[in-house]
Amino acid sequence: MMIEILMNSLIAFFLIGGTLMTALAVVGMIRLPDMYSRLHATTKSTTLGVIMIMTGAFLYFWYIDGLIETNLLLGALFILLTAPVSSHLLSRSAFHADVKPYKLTVLNDLKRDESDPDAENDPDRDIVE
Repeated sequence: MMIEILMNSLIAFFLIGGTLMTALAVVGMIRLPDMYSRLHATTKSTTLGVIMIMTGAFLYFWYIDGLIETNLLLGALFILLTAPVSSHLLSRSAFHADVKPYKLTVLNDLKRDESDPDAENDPDRDIVE
């Protein structure tokens, strides 16, 4: 009886938590001002949300139906590996396409990293006298 309550609570935690994280991604997509912050919010919370939902579904099928669905675990692993990489590629391509960040963005590290290495304000350049 106690294990059944614990497993049902764990399954509900993963399913509801994943749903809330995915809803948080929608709020971030609507409310955030520029492409870079929207991409950050949606990638982080959607990745966690989908993985939590897949984990909850895996636990449900394993505990309730007695099936071990490895497809759910492989799908979660695939999302975990591909979502951050695709987000990085999208943000880099947006940067190279001169998509401007929000006007209140204070620091643009990518701009500094891709500047001319011989520039005077480059902190990493070798000083030869």
